[in-house]
Amino acid sequence: MTNYDIVKKPIITEKTEILRRESNKYTFEVNKKANKIEIKKAVEALFNVKVEDIATLNIKSVTKRHGMKLYKTSAKKKAIVKLAEGNTITYFQNV
Repeated sequence: MTNYDIVKKPIITEKTEILRRESNKYTFEVNKKANKIEIKKAVEALFNVKVEDIATLNIKSVTKRHGMKLYKTSAKKKAIVKLAEGNTITYFQNV
């Protein structure tokens, strides 16, 4: 598994931006089979930062409805990564 297979994409919401500003924590959607050690190595290699701590969450699929139609959301895994003091990740460089 390559680093790009492990770390799929950043999750950018109001809540994750508050976490980023206040406690230097970044949230990513990761591969469901990846463990904390693999996630730590992938984030450090991709963004050239030092990772202090990782928390992972498994999000189950949920049945939702839109009118009369039922559908299932896909199951995901999130990782909340705390970086060492002085390290940052820039998502959008030219914005």
